Amino acid sequence: MTNATIHPERQKRVAKSLKFYSIAAIITGIWLLVLVVEMSLKYLILDEAPAWFQYIGQAHGFFFIIYCIACLDLGTKARWEPAKWLTTILAGVVPFLSFYVERKRRLEVKEAFQLP
Repeated sequence: MTNATIHPERQKRVAKSLKFYSIAAIITGIWLLVLVVEMSLKYLILDEAPAWFQYIGQAHGFFFIIYCIACLDLGTKARWEPAKWLTTILAGVVPFLSFYVERKRRLEVKEAFQLP
């Protein structure tokens, strides 16, 4: 983006998508960490895992799909290149990386679209 003034309506659309993306990234990151703990317990520590452990992976999968939608929504409105979409989406499958990438993308978008 250049230093030109961004239309207020576009700023609103991008800000709304950025908020949705940030929330989705944090929730996905938390569920990914819970999934890592669950898998560590299931395969390394416990002899027999509780039946409810199966729902942790399903919950992470559900939130990951929402995260992908949020990435595509923000990427479309911010006019990201496909490589940026892909790297942002892939951050949702590496523990702790979604938190780092979320912060990085949030700062980039705020600066590019002159958001508070």
